[in-house]
Amino acid sequence: MNRHHDPNPFDEEEVNPFSNGPAAPASRSQVPSVTSEPIGFGQKYGATVDIPLDNMNEPKKKERELASWEADLKRREKEIKRREEAIAKAGVPTDDRNWPPFFPIIHHDISKEIPIHAQRLQYLAFASWLGIVLCLVFNVIAVIVCWIKGGGVKIFFLATIYALLGVPMSYVLWYRPLYRAMRTDSALKFSWFFLFYLIHIGFCIFAAIAPPVVFHGKSLTGILAAIDVISDSLLAGIFYMIGFGLFVLESLLSLWVIQKIYMFFRGNK
Repeated sequence: MNRHHDPNPFDEEEVNPFSNGPAAPASRSQVPSVTSEPIGFGQKYGATVDIPLDNMNEPKKKERELASWEADLKRREKEIKRREEAIAKAGVPTDDRNWPPFFPIIHHDISKEIPIHAQRLQYLAFASWLGIVLCLVFNVIAVIVCWIKGGGVKIFFLATIYALLGVPMSYVLWYRPLYRAMRTDSALKFSWFFLFYLIHIGFCIFAAIAPPVVFHGKSLTGILAAIDVISDSLLAGIFYMIGFGLFVLESLLSLWVIQKIYMFFRGNK
């Protein structure tokens, strides 16, 4: 039974009183319904393809990072160059050779490079180094006198070896480390100094005694060698006694210096 076109009994008919005949029922305007049909894959307007923008922007991002990195490097180079120029303008001393003045072979400038509170100790250590240089040079002179008086050439060669090795080694092994330790306050440099300065003190005490170990001890101007030489030659014995006094003074000065520097080192740490 088809009831799709039956009139609705509850609908009111619109009657026009001015019309001649019976009014026809008003026709309803029907709006066509729009049905949505799913558009499947492969049709004209199929599935949407998403293209990520990150992949497109990645080369530009890397390019910006490289540019930033390059700019940072240039900035650091300019900063380093500016500091170097500032140091040069400030007159910061470099390690150029300036001592001794008549024939510069080492760099040495206590008044400008060592802190004021440590300059006195550095001057004492410098005096100690000059003392060992004096002892070794005078030792060669005294041994030459002994050689002339019949002491033999072997002791002269040994004394010369002591001087040629002792002077530069004392500077390199303990004086220069102390100089740099005072400049930079380096504990490692101080430790290096203490180690080799103790060896220096041991050598000074050994030279002041000059036991008859090598060639009866006459290659060093110690007390035992002086007693042995003075019986053969008074002049050579006098030179040996002077050399003995120099080694004694150097030993005492060195003991005092290491004590003062150790107290300074402990006080700073």
